[in-house]
Amino acid sequence: MPINTTDLLVFLTAALTLNLTPGNDMMYVLGQSIKGGARSGIAASFGIATGSFIHLVLVALGIAVVLTQYPAIFDAIRWAGAAYLVWIAYKTLTTPIGNLQTEGRQRSLFAAWRDGVLVNVFNPKTIIFMFAFLPPFIRPENGAPLMQLFILGMIFNIGGTAINCLVAAFAGKIGEMLAQSRTIARVFSLLSASLFLILAARMAFERR
Repeated sequence: MPINTTDLLVFLTAALTLNLTPGNDMMYVLGQSIKGGARSGIAASFGIATGSFIHLVLVALGIAVVLTQYPAIFDAIRWAGAAYLVWIAYKTLTTPIGNLQTEGRQRSLFAAWRDGVLVNVFNPKTIIFMFAFLPPFIRPENGAPLMQLFILGMIFNIGGTAINCLVAAFAGKIGEMLAQSRTIARVFSLLSASLFLILAARMAFERR
């Protein structure tokens, strides 16, 4: 077995703690769920999982080293991600007022998944985080270091996806119960847009 039991238990504890800590991904899923319901939030969660897998592949290819050595590339990706979130916030605010769940059904699950992928991929802090968090748990003496990297990365990714899906289900259920009027739908739109703008600001101004 490429990963011994003790290391795996330590990693699972650390990964669970990190996945339960509210972060950019969870904020984005929350905003999508409030805006479009649980199904939209779950689709966004799988989009984030897809983006995280792409980051994992890039870590294995060593792209994380390039990002740490060339701040201009890191900043360009970061600002692109922030701009995309501002665009999502703008679209949320300009969507015609109506029943929140009706608006959510009009937006395809593919679009929610796609936005989740793009938001995650355009957040270079994800790949830097994986580059810093995963290697300490890899034991070269156990052999197959790339396999160890992918196993640990997928465990972390699956755990985060499960938690994000639970957040989506909870937030979507709240939306179904409360969003029964144009006024409440507008409040939810403002709340969703605010979450996206806060996330954009975090992505733009957080240090590496």
